[in-house]
Amino acid sequence: MRLATRDNGTPDGELVLVSADGTRCVPAGPDSPTLLAALERWDTARLALHAAGACLAAGAGEPLDPATLRAPLPRTWQWLDGSAFPTHGELMQQAFNLPPIETDMPLMYQGMSHQFLAPTEDAPFPSAADGIDFEGEFGVVTGAVPMGCSAEEALAHVRLIVLINDWSLRTIAPIEMKTGFGWVQAKPACSVAPFAVTPDELGDAWRDGRVCLPLTVTVNGAWFGSPKGSAMAYGFHELIAHAARTRSLPAGTIIGSGTVSNADHAVVGSTCISERRAIEKIAHGEFRTSFLQEGDRVEMQVGENAALFGRIDQRVRLTAG
Repeated sequence: MRLATRDNGTPDGELVLVSADGTRCVPAGPDSPTLLAALERWDTARLALHAAGACLAAGAGEPLDPATLRAPLPRTWQWLDGSAFPTHGELMQQAFNLPPIETDMPLMYQGMSHQFLAPTEDAPFPSAADGIDFEGEFGVVTGAVPMGCSAEEALAHVRLIVLINDWSLRTIAPIEMKTGFGWVQAKPACSVAPFAVTPDELGDAWRDGRVCLPLTVTVNGAWFGSPKGSAMAYGFHELIAHAARTRSLPAGTIIGSGTVSNADHAVVGSTCISERRAIEKIAHGEFRTSFLQEGDRVEMQVGENAALFGRIDQRVRLTAG
């Protein structure tokens, strides 16, 4: 299934099912008015969703207007972001002379979850001096996960897979990191591609708790990178188990992979500016790529298949006069 949330003037929008080519939709119906409502009663809701999906596959439905689509979950209970690609961390450590993080556990922080930006709305920021950056990530949306859930059991709790732009403010981030209390100001609202898909939609590309597909980023129309999600040191099942070790996770929890990064970055590029700047620092002794400015455009999709998750296509908007 491919699910989306259409704006209807309410905080959580209207849940719709989307056709395979991303051009048509049908409402999910009164029993699942929103995606969060469907996730909270998934075992019964998915039967009605599959029935609606069958009608859609048979030709029913109405044209889908991409301009009406919000993030699949405009708000939810919890957003937990990992950092599961070792190449990204290694490049940061080498470029900025940072000590390695001595841990055998996945890295993860808790971000804001009360707002996720729509895939085509302007991304607002106070000032370009804050070092505006994007981070291309994959994420999973879980059902209810019990405390102590093992990695072996965790994949059964993955309901949906999403594509995320985790906006970051790089000037603020190192200041907050030094406090030891984690990020607040450095992590504004994320953006999410319009379609949340069930794992079966990925076919063989969903393996070992990983999205084994390239995440393609362009900036102002120029290719920036297409690294693959298969290079995670920890799969999503391991990230879920880590998050649930001492707490239960409510249905609708989103867990991110962290910046998608590959060892052959010279060929496949990067999915964030900070990583490209680190590569430039290592190779040339200086930064050559600037962070984003007013009006800059960032686009993300999975490889050449824009219909799978849909596309993130946003411009930077500065709010300060």
